[in-house]
Amino acid sequence: MSSMKPLHDRVLVKRIDAKSEEIKGGIVIPDTAKEKPQEGEVIAIGNGKILENGTKLNLEVKVGDRILFGKYSGTEVKIDDQEYLIMREEEILGVISGGAKSKSAAA
Repeated sequence: MSSMKPLHDRVLVKRIDAKSEEIKGGIVIPDTAKEKPQEGEVIAIGNGKILENGTKLNLEVKVGDRILFGKYSGTEVKIDDQEYLIMREEEILGVISGGAKSKSAAA
């Protein structure tokens, strides 16, 4: 990936795809019918948010963090034929600690 650095309190995220491509019974769900994952890995972060009084507030997330974000969060971008999301840190719902695997809330 070419070096891309988000500005201010923005974060560059790569979606983590769901493992299961097939459901029981061998039915394959086409990519167009699948919901996009709401879990991702932080690829790059900005320098921090500048507050009204001029001080800089550093970001809480760091490169490599696994995060959860809202269904309609961020802006999709394509860099070197890879799809990413750029979002503000405030759009991140939480950081997944350790090796925990998240399950979809709809399941």
